[in-house]
Amino acid sequence: MIYRPLVERGLSFRTATNAAGDIMDKTIRAHLNNIHSEDGQLQNNAYSSLMEKTEKPVSWAYEAWDELFDGLKHKDNHVRAISAQLLSNLAKSDPKGRMLKDFDKLLAVTKDERFVTARHCLQSIWKVGLAGKKQQEILLNGLARRYYECVAEKNCTLIRYDIIQDFRNLYDAVKDEKIKALAFELIEKEDDIKYRKKYATVWKK
Repeated sequence: MIYRPLVERGLSFRTATNAAGDIMDKTIRAHLNNIHSEDGQLQNNAYSSLMEKTEKPVSWAYEAWDELFDGLKHKDNHVRAISAQLLSNLAKSDPKGRMLKDFDKLLAVTKDERFVTARHCLQSIWKVGLAGKKQQEILLNGLARRYYECVAEKNCTLIRYDIIQDFRNLYDAVKDEKIKALAFELIEKEDDIKYRKKYATVWKK
């Protein structure tokens, strides 16, 4: 009695179950809660599971969106780092284009007071560019701006290296020669020839 109407609508018990597989179930909700856990093992397990889940588009991104952006300002630097990495992954699950207006909040984490947190964000933020051309534009502009403005920062050379690596990662994924050209333009702006050569090695791998 129930199965017949499902078939008439092009559905089945199997497809209905699969369709529900991507929504925020209790396990995903628990992992999001555990990002804030003071138990390091719970927090790490939540991080690993959610990063794996968000490697592909998910349908529950907007249910987590605001709380993850709130997490970027959390007192625990681990929460800030995890939130930043998850948001970078979730950019491809953002059909409404929220990242276009929220990106600067994510980029700000690359200036986190804890450099390890800043670097976690910087090394994952390139994934925002996987969401589309508009996202690539704000990403590349933001990273180029960061490349120039970090000149007076203590870890400038590491920041610049990570930015060039971001460009390489995105280039490998989307094969847009403009990305490569911009990366080399930035490399040429490095005054110290030793570091200019170091950044260029990213493109020899």
